[in-house]
This record gives sequence, C-alpha cells and structure tokens, in this order.
Amino acid sequence: MTTPTAAPVTTYWTFLDGPLGQLLLTADESGALTSLSVPGQKGGRGVRSAEEGWRQDPGPFRTAKAQLAAYFAGELTEFRLESRSTGTDFRQRVWSAVDSVPYGRTTTYGEIAARIGAPRAAVRAVGGAIGANPLLVVRPCHRVIGADRSLTGYAGGLDRKRQLLGLEGVPLTP
Repeated sequence: MTTPTAAPVTTYWTFLDGPLGQLLLTADESGALTSLSVPGQKGGRGVRSAEEGWRQDPGPFRTAKAQLAAYFAGELTEFRLESRSTGTDFRQRVWSAVDSVPYGRTTTYGEIAARIGAPRAAVRAVGGAIGANPLLVVRPCHRVIGADRSLTGYAGGLDRKRQLLGLEGVPLTP
C-alpha cells in the first residue's frame, strides 16, 4: 500500500529594491506575506529552486510593495498586510507584542517580556524570538532596544536598525 504524497506547497517570491538593499518577499499560496528578508540577514530566507515549489511572481506582492514604498517615503506609519508566520506559542506571543509597538517609539526586551507575562529571566528567550522574526520592517523588531537604550541585536544589522529608527524619527544616541 502506498501512502499518498501531499501536493507540493507553492511559495511565491519577488525582490524589491529599497533603501535597505534588495528585499526578498515571500508569500504562501493564499498570498499572505510569510517573510521579508534583507541581504546578509542572519537567519534570513534565500531563493530556493523551482523543484522545491518556489515561484517568482510579483502579483501577490502589489500591496506589500506599495505599503513598503510609502513607509520608506515617510508616508505610512502602520502596515495593513495579510501575513502568516509560523512559530511556537511563545514566539507568536512575542511577535504580537512587537507588532503593538507604535511607529516612532521604542521598547526594550524586558518590556516585551513583561507584556507577555514572562519572567524577567526570559529576556534572552524574548531576544531569540525577536531574532527569529521572519517579517523584518513589517513586524517592527527594529523598535526593540536594550535596557540601557542602546541599539542591540537586529538580524538585518545594526546599520539598518539605525536607518529604520531614523526614518521613524526616533532620537538616537551616538
């Protein structure tokens, strides 16, 4: 008896040139944004071969491209995109807390831990969940800073974090 094989899952992808470099956007079959990666991103996605179900198609990304262009032009302060991220319950709670950090504001890893009801000792785990965020820029993990207000950790690199916070008008200390 043979077991039926699941139909291959299609991942749509496209590139978008922007102030952070060439962004890689991916979406699932429903068109929900599943990742936004920057060049050289720690843990970022890369384009896979067609045999693995990846298909280049800019169609599912029209809204995301328009909103990203408006954000980088300083005209958009909140993304309204359908997205889908897979992660543990803990990561989902952290990402939800990160999603609630307003444009032009920052918060700390400890404040995120407190928001989700995690003990202070969970700050490193919170940092790990934030570092695993597959939706850079759209899910504003760049707004999370160190307890001493320093710029710490950003999968896209601290220069990009500084650039995004500057775009949002966040005063930065040298």
